Amino acid sequence: MLKLPSLPASSIAAKLVLGYGLLGTASIVLVSAVFYTGTVGVLDRDIDGKIVAQSDRLIEHAGRRHRGVLLAEVRRQLDDGIDSDREIFQLLDAAGAPVAGNLGTWPAVDAVAAADADTPPLVSAVVTRNGRPTTARLYLRPLDGGGVLIVGRDLSEQEEVRDVIWRALLAGAGVSLLLTVAGALLFRRTIESRLGAIRRTAAQIETGDLSPRVPVSGNDEFALLNRDINRMLDRIELLMEGVRHVSNAIAHDLRTPLSRVRSKLDDALRHQATVPGLSGAAHAAIDDIDDLIRLFERLLQIAEAESGMRARLFERLDLGHVAADIGEMYEASAEDSGVTLTVDAPEHLYVDGDRNLLASAVASLLDNAIKYAGQGAAIRVRAGLYHGQASIAVHDNGPGIPETERGKVTQRFYRLDDSRHMPGNGLGLAIVSATAMSHGGSLVLEDGAPGLVARILLPVAL
Repeated sequence: MLKLPSLPASSIAAKLVLGYGLLGTASIVLVSAVFYTGTVGVLDRDIDGKIVAQSDRLIEHAGRRHRGVLLAEVRRQLDDGIDSDREIFQLLDAAGAPVAGNLGTWPAVDAVAAADADTPPLVSAVVTRNGRPTTARLYLRPLDGGGVLIVGRDLSEQEEVRDVIWRALLAGAGVSLLLTVAGALLFRRTIESRLGAIRRTAAQIETGDLSPRVPVSGNDEFALLNRDINRMLDRIELLMEGVRHVSNAIAHDLRTPLSRVRSKLDDALRHQATVPGLSGAAHAAIDDIDDLIRLFERLLQIAEAESGMRARLFERLDLGHVAADIGEMYEASAEDSGVTLTVDAPEHLYVDGDRNLLASAVASLLDNAIKYAGQGAAIRVRAGLYHGQASIAVHDNGPGIPETERGKVTQRFYRLDDSRHMPGNGLGLAIVSATAMSHGGSLVLEDGAPGLVARILLPVAL
């Protein structure tokens, strides 16, 4: 079994995996930042708002009254028991000495006097409260006449909440990152598996075996690609089989006429070394060589039709006109052969194609029908729609073709045993089939009961 190396880091799969991983990581960071801002940030803003509002109420309550009113209000706030484990109040006199409050230490207030009185600072600092250090959010507000009112909140609970959120974010980010990595690896393995099937098939075909096909599963983009590749391989295998068949047929069928030409020339040189004898042998050899040239021209015609080289010459044409013209052209030949020929070709049956190729294909079918149906036969050419496709059918009441042979007579150089004594080289139906396929259609041979129906099916022009 062929073993293919894994995809290198420079492969498109590796780049897609890297891009997917980076995108996943960036998404995790962005979501975490938004979540953190939407939780911790909201809590911080809420605390700041409460601190400022509480400070404003104290100052508003004291108003322009004696400093003792503010002092009494600060003490009342400390003693009311409401949220006392978190609230911070500290009143300092003009010298910075404590007057009342629940702080053991507080930030230096040297810069308070230099601060804008309209925008007193909100700071986070480590203070001593109830004999233990703690982180607090403080609003340092200078007072008229000197002194500072400090209002704040103990942030120990917020720090715990912050720690919980951080741990949750880190855990979530870790799990998400692991899932991202696992997903990226799974994605790469899937890509490698799907591409590996194509590469293994290509490697088998490279060895000369055209039979392997890419496995098709599902209906995704890879499945569509694999179907396209398989259709291409089917076509290549068909063409290669045709080439091999043609090579074998040429080797066998052309040896006889070439040997006959050589034999006639050799016999003329040996036994008829006269001008009339040599002239007759030369003319006979020229006739045989002309037959070979026509044979090669028909082979080239098949190759040209199968290659699709003339597809660029396709034009919109009325298939009924093509059938009528060819039928009219063969009326004299049919009459000379004692064959009755009728043509039923309605107008406005449009297809896209090469007029010359299609006319030649219909002519080949008529030529075969006249040749093999026999004297006294009736041949009918009919154009029309057949199961949704444009059709030109040539129906004769001759001996027909056995059902077991119908799939073989479109092969190059294949001839029925009963027709080997008649002139021909077995390329007529092969040319018709190749022409139909080059137009996206097909040649169908049916039992005419009696006789044969040879039908060219083509897509109707839209």
